[in-house]
Amino acid sequence: MADPPEHSTVRYEPDERPPLPLALGTGLQAALTIVTPVVITVVIVARAAGQTDSYITWGAFAALLVSGATTILQAVRLGRFGSGHVLMMGTSGAFIAVCVAALEAGGPRLMASLVAVSSLFQFMLAARLSLLRRIFTPVVSGTVVMLIAATVLPIVFETLEDVPEGTPQAAAPIVAGTTIAVVAGIVLRGSPVWRLWAPITGIVVGCAVAAPFGIYDTAQVADATWVGVPLGSWPGIDLAPDNDFWALLPAFVVVTIVGAVETIGDGIAIQTVSRRKPPATDFRTVQGALNADGVGNLFSGLLGTLPNTTYSSSISVAEVTGVAARRVGVAIGGALLALAFFPKFTAALIAIPPAVAAAYITVLVGMLFVQGMRLVARDGINHRTAAVVGVSFWIGAGFQNGWIFPDLIEDGFFETLLGNGMAAGTLTAVLMTSFIELTAPKPRRLRIPLDGDALERLSEFLGVFAADESWDAESTGRLEAAGEETLEILRQHDGTEQGRWLAVTARADGSAAEIEFATVVGGGNIEDRLAYLDELPPALDEREVSFRLLRHYASSVRHQQYHGTDVISVTVEKQSSG
Repeated sequence: MADPPEHSTVRYEPDERPPLPLALGTGLQAALTIVTPVVITVVIVARAAGQTDSYITWGAFAALLVSGATTILQAVRLGRFGSGHVLMMGTSGAFIAVCVAALEAGGPRLMASLVAVSSLFQFMLAARLSLLRRIFTPVVSGTVVMLIAATVLPIVFETLEDVPEGTPQAAAPIVAGTTIAVVAGIVLRGSPVWRLWAPITGIVVGCAVAAPFGIYDTAQVADATWVGVPLGSWPGIDLAPDNDFWALLPAFVVVTIVGAVETIGDGIAIQTVSRRKPPATDFRTVQGALNADGVGNLFSGLLGTLPNTTYSSSISVAEVTGVAARRVGVAIGGALLALAFFPKFTAALIAIPPAVAAAYITVLVGMLFVQGMRLVARDGINHRTAAVVGVSFWIGAGFQNGWIFPDLIEDGFFETLLGNGMAAGTLTAVLMTSFIELTAPKPRRLRIPLDGDALERLSEFLGVFAADESWDAESTGRLEAAGEETLEILRQHDGTEQGRWLAVTARADGSAAEIEFATVVGGGNIEDRLAYLDELPPALDEREVSFRLLRHYASSVRHQQYHGTDVISVTVEKQSSG
């Protein structure tokens, strides 16, 4: 997920049309910043699993095709597929460990089947995002992201010393150290523009240092054709799942969900940096981003290459250039598609020495670990979350490295399942989180039709809730008033009440109450209406009365819009007795 923006100067919003030369220039520049990691991730996985050069060539070609097509899909948005924003797509480093395991167990055909099947879970997540928002908590997601780093880096470190025989012993350390120093130095001290170019700069310098040692082999670059398609290298897909498939599938599903969590974060962040006045998050846009990501993973599986995900550098590109128009997304995708058909260009990337590629991936995955830490800390850390994170992470690391009962899982299904740290750690985190939820006080629920009796039944429900929580009369009155104004806004928001139902959930949170209203609503976002009240003219529109009153009674209001469902969360503080 992306860091919050340092500044915002948006020149072109998504729906606006910048001059074609500007869109093409910005798109080509952005494409050049991601094309190298798209190919390098495939190369790292294939080499770690001992795959042939022909498969590496095919995997890189297919990855560029899928990345380009899905970047265009994200920009143009077809129905519920795509975000309608500039979200660059590329191969996912989160899948390195599980894809290496699949390639070693059954080759490209097994990996292709696992990628294709696990992609279906991404569509399910997008369709049920409103229902699953409390399951994929920041604590669980952050723990799994940290486990990705813990499982990927040992594989990457093994490739650091992958050099031809007769190479000086100091070659790999010097090349890797130089690459890390350049990438890290630019990330730490570079301007926003230079940070976009940190990967390419580090790789170019690393290759330059590697050349005198004889470990940058340009022979395959010279042999590659300028234009072509490696069709004969397609590995196919296995339609007869075996034990290895079923043992690895849980790990692939877990990583797919983790990738979806990253896409959710990028889908939220890109909306903020793409508008001159940052709007409230529209989760229909996030669902579109998830669906496009799922399409990319499905086609990655069918083509036999690594799954893809959104790149958080999309947010940096929009911030630095100020151009967030969809035209740029189409230009980026078009550039990636075009580059796929130039084998000589791809060969130049494949020839990058393993020590250089491993050094770059080390910085990338190290930053991914910190993103996991941020996710965990986002809502604060208490003794429960600390236990979940600590126990889950180290159980995952223990199984990944064979430290926990290795003799009991040394063969068969459980070795494949529990030998993967992400699967073992995620299972632990989910079980512990489920225990916390099951043993917590149950929220109170109400489901009523939006008819003439709705207000009376809602007030009665909130009154009983406040009495059970020992709220005084003043606090109870504020709670009921907030509920009344929210109900009135819901009625204004959609022109009809016929056939509509309202689901209300009330839960205590310390000295506050969080009331959640779920229904089908049309129109704009309520958060935006509340945020822009101060910009309205002094003459009060009677339609704005409920918004102003709700802002007075509630300490916070969040409106999450999904396809088919809207969820409004209203927090009301209990008044102090003093």
